Amino acid sequence: MAKILVVDDEHSILETLQMFLYEKGLTVFTADTGERGLLIFEAEQPQIVILDIRLPDMNGLDVLKSMMEKQLPSKIIMITAFQDMETTIIAMKRGAFDYIHKPLDIDQVEQSVDRAVRILRIDRDTPALKPIIVKPGSAFQIIGKSEKMRDIFKMMGLVCTSRVNVLIQGETGTGKELTARVIHMNAGFKDDPFVVFDCSAVVDTLLESELFGHEKGAFTGADQTTTGKIELAGNGTLFLDEIAQLPLKIQGKLLGFLQRREYTRVGGTKILKSNCRVVAASNCDLAGQVNKGLFKEDLFYRLKVFTIQMPPLIDRLSDIPLLVEHFLNKINLELGTKVTKIQDGVVERLLTHTWKGNVRELENTIVQALVGCRGNVLLRDDIDRILTRNPSLPALGLEAFSLAHVEKDHIQKTLSRLDWNKSQAAKILGVTLPTLRSKIKKYELRQN
Repeated sequence: MAKILVVDDEHSILETLQMFLYEKGLTVFTADTGERGLLIFEAEQPQIVILDIRLPDMNGLDVLKSMMEKQLPSKIIMITAFQDMETTIIAMKRGAFDYIHKPLDIDQVEQSVDRAVRILRIDRDTPALKPIIVKPGSAFQIIGKSEKMRDIFKMMGLVCTSRVNVLIQGETGTGKELTARVIHMNAGFKDDPFVVFDCSAVVDTLLESELFGHEKGAFTGADQTTTGKIELAGNGTLFLDEIAQLPLKIQGKLLGFLQRREYTRVGGTKILKSNCRVVAASNCDLAGQVNKGLFKEDLFYRLKVFTIQMPPLIDRLSDIPLLVEHFLNKINLELGTKVTKIQDGVVERLLTHTWKGNVRELENTIVQALVGCRGNVLLRDDIDRILTRNPSLPALGLEAFSLAHVEKDHIQKTLSRLDWNKSQAAKILGVTLPTLRSKIKKYELRQN
């Protein structure tokens, strides 16, 4: 039975909360001063504390600080009749689990207490994640064990052995720049620069200057010679993101550079040379852009000497559990959060979401959930706060199929996206594992 301590100098509140919490099956202790509250806290080590800010002998914030210094796994809920921003911020910074204003809404108190009890129970019953091992270059790590990602790792290994141009295609958020960085870091010239140039982030009039550099006096405002991205890349890697956004004129000059490995700065006549590897990325179909006359065919073929197609997250759902664990560890390190456990159901909720923003959206969702997380357990509620849409797999289409046909197709697609992980598929489909096996046999489903 969980213990709860209520510290407040209003006896009517002590009596009301004591009766209410006792009926919820909690062992309740009360104190009407900060000093007595601290004594009970140390002696009984309650799992939950409801603590008033204004006490007759001490400031509740000081009591909170003293309790937190004991480093017990207690969840401390602050209550106050005085609503001000500064006090709320201080309380949350010092480790308060929640902050509730008076007059108390008993439903709000119940929700906060229930949440605390749930977190404590999950914390007790759930093993902690393995802490991340920080290695040189670990910030640039691609996570995945799905078949599609294993194939991409093989391709990356092959392309690392040369300076051949690489074209990386894929939807926004699939990790195109990260892939380019990993290729560079595993190449023989990894100690040379890795230079990023976003073709969509610079106005057309400055694109040529940014890419190739310019001489002093080349145009109005060019009061000094400027080095371009190609020159900065030296013997390293030049990553051209959103390559489809380059105007045709600049595409022509880039093509000339790739053919001859020579170029001139804007306004200059001196021929410069560069041996940098060019890795280009696009979230649109470059072949389609060529057909529309929006992208030079010769440049397209110069870039796609080696092509890597990054899969959307929906096609590598089996990687989500690994990605979640990786992002939790990474975010804990980078942002100072302390979430080490995940409630059952969190991963299943993420598996059924439609990730239009792919891996980047998944990471952003985890960041938002962790920043708003109270305690060291990531709850499904924390994820549901971020994902407002109902969980759903992509629609199968509006064709008028029989129910059996739709079921067969749905099961096949779910299994394929999970690399035939039957346990995960059963959870998503809402059936038992024996039922899923029976349907696989019934429909004669096979792993492709």
